[in-house]
Formats: sequence, C-alpha cells, structure tokens
Amino acid sequence: MGLGEALKGAITRFMSRGRHDKEALEELIRDIQRALLSADVHVELVMEISDRIRRRAAEVTPPPGVSRREMVFKIVFDELVQLLGGAHGPYKPLKKPTVLMVVGIQGSGKTTSVAKLAHYFSRNGYRVGVVCADTYRPAAYQQLQQLLAEKNIPVLGEPESDDAVGIAKKGVEILRQQGAEIIIVDTAGRHKDQESLMSELKEIQKLIQPDEVVLVLDSTIGQRARSQAEAFHKVAGVGWVMLTKMDTSARAGGALSAVAATGAPVRFIGTGERLEDIETFSADRYLTRLLGMPDLVSLVERVKLAEVSFSESSAERMLSGRFTIEEMVRQARELTKMGPLEKIISSLPIPGAKSQQLDDLEAQVRRWEAIVNSMTPEERRDPTIIDSSRARRIARGAGVSEKDVKRLIKQYSEMRRLMKRLKRDAGRIPKGLLEGLMRRGIGGPLEG
Repeated sequence: MGLGEALKGAITRFMSRGRHDKEALEELIRDIQRALLSADVHVELVMEISDRIRRRAAEVTPPPGVSRREMVFKIVFDELVQLLGGAHGPYKPLKKPTVLMVVGIQGSGKTTSVAKLAHYFSRNGYRVGVVCADTYRPAAYQQLQQLLAEKNIPVLGEPESDDAVGIAKKGVEILRQQGAEIIIVDTAGRHKDQESLMSELKEIQKLIQPDEVVLVLDSTIGQRARSQAEAFHKVAGVGWVMLTKMDTSARAGGALSAVAATGAPVRFIGTGERLEDIETFSADRYLTRLLGMPDLVSLVERVKLAEVSFSESSAERMLSGRFTIEEMVRQARELTKMGPLEKIISSLPIPGAKSQQLDDLEAQVRRWEAIVNSMTPEERRDPTIIDSSRARRIARGAGVSEKDVKRLIKQYSEMRRLMKRLKRDAGRIPKGLLEGLMRRGIGGPLEG
C-alpha cells in the first residue's frame, strides 16, 4: 500500500467514526505513523509530527460552524504539508542572468534533469543556455545535445577536455555575452565521500559564482536523501532541490520529508522520462493529489475561511503588539481577501484609513509567505536571531534577496511598535498613523 492510500485510509476511518475523542485521535495518529514509516520517513520526524498533531488538537477551539472532526483533519493536513516541505509559489529566477550550478550523485538523473529544467524555463519565456562541465562521463555532453537539439537551447562543452573548472568558467562567460537569461551548469555526478570531486565542485563554484546551487536527488533513496543533501549543502550551499523518479518511488514521502528537514526547499520534481515530465513542487498540491480526496481537501479551505472569521475576535492580540511574524503575514494575506484586518481598519474612526494597494500587496504577500516558509520554527518565533548567515539561507530558499528578508524583519518590528502605539492611543489615534502603518508595514510593495 502506498503513502497516499495509507493516509487516505487513516483519515477516512477517523472521519467516519461517531465520536472524535482522545481515543479516536490516538488511533488516527497511530495510523499516520504507520503510513509515514512505511514510506521511509525518518522515525524522529514521525514522532515530531505526531506530537504536534496531538498538542494542537488538544489546544484548539474550533471556530463557529466547524466540528472538532473537521478541525482535526485540517490540523493533520497542515502538519503533513509542513512535513513534506511546506507550500511554495512558482519558482522565479533571482535576476537576469541567473546562473544555476547543478550538482548531484552519479545515477540520480542529474543530466536529464538539467535538460528538463532548461526546457521548462525556455517554455516559460526565458532565454536559456546550458554548459556541460561533466568531464567524468563522456556521454554527458552528447546526451544534453541530443535532448535539447530541437529545442533551440545552446549546449556548450569540450568533450575532449578534462578541465571541468575551465569549461564551466568559459561557458558561462560565452552565454552571458550571448544574452542568456538563465545559465545552467551541469557538473559531474559525485558521492559525498569523494573528496577530490567535492574539491573540484568548490573550485567551480568559486570561479563562476552561481546565483543558486541546485541539488538533484533520486527520490528512491528515501530518508538517505537527508545525509546527501546535508553533505552537498556543507560544500556548496544548496539553494533548492529537484527530486527525480517521483512517479515510481514508494519512498517519495521519505525523500521529501528528509530534504525538508535540511531547510532546502524542493522546487521541482521529475515525474517521467520525457522532457515535459517536470513539475513545480508545492507540498499542499502534492498532498492533495496524493490523498485523492477532493471533498475533504475542500473542507480544509472551508475551515480556513471559518478561522478567518474567528480571527476577528483576536484583534486585541494584534493591537497589543503580541503577534508573531507568521500572524502578521497571515493577516496581510487576509487583507488581500478583504478579510478581518481590513474590517478592523475600516471600522476605525480615521479618515482615509482604507486599503488602497491590494494589487501591490498581493505580490508582496506571496514573497513574504515564501520567506516565512523558509524560516525554521525557532526563527519564526523570534526573528531577532536571524543574522546575515541565516538571512542568506532563508533568501535562497524563498527565491528572494537577502535584502528582502531583512526588510521583512524590520517591517515586522515596526508593525509591532505601531500596533502597541495604536493600543496606547486608543480613542485618540493620530490622523495618518494607520495610513503610515499600511504604507510601511503591510500596504506598500517591497523595494529592490
């Protein structure tokens, strides 16, 4: 039985029970544990998600119109999404040109994945070029040329040379001059214990200075993906991951959860042998398809809407400044839907205090959500611990600049101070203060 079928069975049994007490919850958790362990998810991660489901189910009060059964399902869905890597928007290159250095273990499908990525970006309107710096597998250059010959995507390389560093440097320079917007550098497949190849990898990275390092992993290795991802991250600083063979692997859940635990987001998955068999990855969409339960998945959205209405009663928490960065971004998201924050704002006796920049806010909030999703739980609780090193890691994972991360943290601090001031000055709020809050905190587009 696959992960999807096992999870679907566990959820169906829980939802069909007459009572949804502590005993029913524990049975659901045990079923989820068995499903995840069978999919090669690491036992430590399984225990962590079990504890979170148990704790959240005990603490939550369902909003009006939502049963406890429905609330528990929503909690389970949320936690599974986080376990598998969180929700992400479509990948967008950091700048033009963007240089991607692709690394991976030999036999992981790395070179084919390079061709798939090149084809994907080309179909989405980018001018793409590929550099083959894999000098250990002579057929790599010919393979790339064959795969991309009819796609009008240039492939540069020197199959007779063994100077991988020189090939990479020269190829990137040529493609820059030719106006390529995305340059993908294919490196030799290597194992984390091959010291000489790892040294070569560092040398290539030093010379071409890629904007992002992409790690290709075979999903059939399951939870062992974590050690491989950590090893490559230590050497080259992995920005994001592409998982291959997702259409055939029974260990896909293990691989996804293992990679997610390293903090490197999975941005793409390979789902077949053709160039077109590549998909952008977001855990919520993946889990929805895996469960094959459209009625119950739509229930998640209904509970979310109920939580929105319920959150209006927690305005005191926002106005007192006692909110997390996640809550700030969540309220900003609700503002784009004309949710409770907008109602709170419009109800205040301040002339002109209306949301006038929802279009700009929509794009901004998507970037904020990507940043917060790339933070660790500790960083979300206390953003003040985020130094330059952490900011760089978060920026790579979110597909934004380090400056964007620092600006969000600054806006969060300003938001808290301004909300506290609103609380203190209740009944005599200065005209324009809330407008400034909207402009600086949640209403204006990110700069840069």
